Amino acid sequence: MGKPTGFMEYERKDRTYAPVSDRITNFTEFVIPLSDDELSTQGARCMDCGIPFCHQGCPVNNQIPDWNDLVFHGDWHAASDTLHSTNNFPEFTGRICPAPCQESCTLNLTDEPVSIKSIECAIVDKAWEEGWIKPLIAEHRTGKHIAVVGSGPAGMACAQQLARVGHDVTLFEKEPRIGGLLRFGIPDFKLDKSIIDRRMSQMRAEGVVFKSRTHVGVDIKATELLDSFDAVALTGGSEKPRDLPIPGRDLNGVYFAMDFLKANTKHVQGVHGEEGVISAKDKHVVVIGGGDTGSDCIGTSNRHGAASVTQLEILPQPPEKEDKGTVWPDWPIKMRTSSSQEEGCERMFSVASKEFFDDGEGNLKAVKCIKVEWNKDENGNWQMSEVAGSEFELQADIATLAMGFVHPVHEGMLEQLGVELDGRGNVQGDTEGEKAYYTSMDKVFAAGDMRRGQSLVVWAIREGRQCARSIDEYLMGSTDLPR
Repeated sequence: MGKPTGFMEYERKDRTYAPVSDRITNFTEFVIPLSDDELSTQGARCMDCGIPFCHQGCPVNNQIPDWNDLVFHGDWHAASDTLHSTNNFPEFTGRICPAPCQESCTLNLTDEPVSIKSIECAIVDKAWEEGWIKPLIAEHRTGKHIAVVGSGPAGMACAQQLARVGHDVTLFEKEPRIGGLLRFGIPDFKLDKSIIDRRMSQMRAEGVVFKSRTHVGVDIKATELLDSFDAVALTGGSEKPRDLPIPGRDLNGVYFAMDFLKANTKHVQGVHGEEGVISAKDKHVVVIGGGDTGSDCIGTSNRHGAASVTQLEILPQPPEKEDKGTVWPDWPIKMRTSSSQEEGCERMFSVASKEFFDDGEGNLKAVKCIKVEWNKDENGNWQMSEVAGSEFELQADIATLAMGFVHPVHEGMLEQLGVELDGRGNVQGDTEGEKAYYTSMDKVFAAGDMRRGQSLVVWAIREGRQCARSIDEYLMGSTDLPR
């Protein structure tokens, strides 16, 4: 512990953003990092708690106090080594993870947690700048061939870990470029895609073969992989979106949020021209759903130059501040404002959508809404009811459905394989025991959103790493990969 009294001597400081008026004119990242001296001071605030609750909050079990201390002492190279020992892609999590570790920080009891996410991102960015990140090439090849299907963070982490112990790994992706929803689902203003490209270069050098535009279950029968590979890892996303089956759902202008976002990010990245964009320019946009995907729709619409943006959330507005005594160190439900919401939108809570109205030519012109209230029944379960006489209309040229995802797509690959599904429609598989991440089929494994359902990038990385360990042990009888 470098500075035992640091948390009492130094105020919390974190990264800032470029002004809204500047950043909404483009799709580039806009976070302004702290200086090395400022980061060293923030690292000094880490208390090196007897029980570091930040470990509990971090799904990949980052050794946070260790690299905080190393940054405080200026040993950035060692900090990078420590960070990479648990996380393959800290430049991803340092940008787009909601940082549950910070919510679990002991200093969050006074709302002044260590700026963990900013320190993490700075460590890996400096490591790239200084050339410290090199391919870790296996000294010996095992001769085992593994197919990893889905190139999001779970698939990339699984593939990289397996390649590093000498297996021949082929990573399949149905989209034109590698990265899964990191590539096309997350806007470039949150994650510059050159960051994915440089990791791909490292992974290629380590032996990973990338096959994009290859839709397993469509372009290739899933069962063919069983004949060609010694093991198969299913690491695709939970891509079946939750729909809103109300009158007018089929009108022009009503889109699943991911379709709206992908159309834009593919244009930004040069996959297709402007004709492929679903433009919100001068249009009234209603975003249905209050989560991160909804926020991405807001940020994208504002950059298009939307006339107005309204975000609807069916749940009540959360409290401004949580009760630390009953919630900490777990993730608290409280009012949060994303950078995209900060850029401009009206947020409405306890509102349900009832109907999409037609302009007479098959196009969306308005959304009929109603206010709702939530109360507990006699069993203590929350029940929603509509407030009589509270109907209202919102002008809308575009409505994006950002209500989350229910499970992986079953048609194609999963139906061809015939793997068992759990009660929520995800691929059945445990995370503990001798058969962690095994599916119901021999030599087929599953990890990430494919197995656990819609979740965070940091959980995907964790599961990809652990799945790789299970595959290595399955193939070789033992494994040196970290648990």
